[in-house]
Amino acid sequence: MSKEIFNALELLEKEKGIPKDYMLEKIAQALITAYKRDHDGAGDNVVIEPDMAKRELRMFEQKTVVEEVWDPDLEITQEDAHEYARAPQIGDIVKIPVPTMNFGRIAAQTAKQVIIQGIREAEQGIVFQRFTASEHELVPAVVSRIDSRGGNIILEIGSGSEKSEILLPMSEQVRGEVLTEGDHIRVYVVEVRNDKNRPRVVISRTHPGLVKRLFELNVPEIRDGIVEVMSISREAGSRTKLAVWSQDEAVDPVGACVGPRGERVNAIVAELRGEKIDIVRYSEDPAEFIASALAPASVIRVDLLDEGKACRVIVPDDQLSLAIGREGQNARLAVKLTGYKIDIKPLSQIDFE
Repeated sequence: MSKEIFNALELLEKEKGIPKDYMLEKIAQALITAYKRDHDGAGDNVVIEPDMAKRELRMFEQKTVVEEVWDPDLEITQEDAHEYARAPQIGDIVKIPVPTMNFGRIAAQTAKQVIIQGIREAEQGIVFQRFTASEHELVPAVVSRIDSRGGNIILEIGSGSEKSEILLPMSEQVRGEVLTEGDHIRVYVVEVRNDKNRPRVVISRTHPGLVKRLFELNVPEIRDGIVEVMSISREAGSRTKLAVWSQDEAVDPVGACVGPRGERVNAIVAELRGEKIDIVRYSEDPAEFIASALAPASVIRVDLLDEGKACRVIVPDDQLSLAIGREGQNARLAVKLTGYKIDIKPLSQIDFE
């Protein structure tokens, strides 16, 4: 049995990356627990040690050397201790091998279940550590399975021993985006946390952070820190607004994100399967920033109001529908981008007032 355990652990270490020493410790705990159950709770003095040379696990009872034995389960005379140690002294701890027959009679099924749990915990711990390092980052994934009834998608992330299956819930999928088994996509790791000692990895295709990371990948000026993404608002699958600012006056932040002949932004639009992207220039002047955020509409004037972060925006009559957008989307995204409540008015109404 012991050699089989060692073979299995080496296979687990190779295929799943679970350290053999970690699993040996879990197995030892499992066997001791099973031994205690088989011996009515006795066995606090039992230890298990791996013999790497012989590829086996050995069980010992630890007993204290005494002049006179009062508890034979925990004590041994100095004379008897010579059988297990060269020169035992009073007070020494000697290890007495548990007979193989008794060791083999330990509740094997109980030990097996705890070992399986240990493997599961180790795998979950590795998943937690690996994805914690990827939190708020993009990771490549392959569509593994699709739940046709619930709409949830199982993705494979990683490769080889580091491959994990992670759920992409319907709530984090882009509306209208059709994925099929085998599709290669990128997802954003929103959060990694432990729920009841089980790792929970929240991934998303809808999070604004996904678009931000795509721009970092495609725009060297953002990667190098010359251009900064100041804010972002997104209605996934439809439209995103991105506010950018340059630390170098010689670098146009909008132009850097668009790229030569639109190559950079077009690559991101393709990744997002046609989602429209408005790139606007950030300004520390709220009125100027709000006017930019309402692009592609033209703005005549922005009046900042006294009550909190609110403003009134005046636009030409023929720009009103463009400023508001279909079903209010353009205005809604501008509100999220700037953090201001925006009341859009046509010029004719202002003149009338």
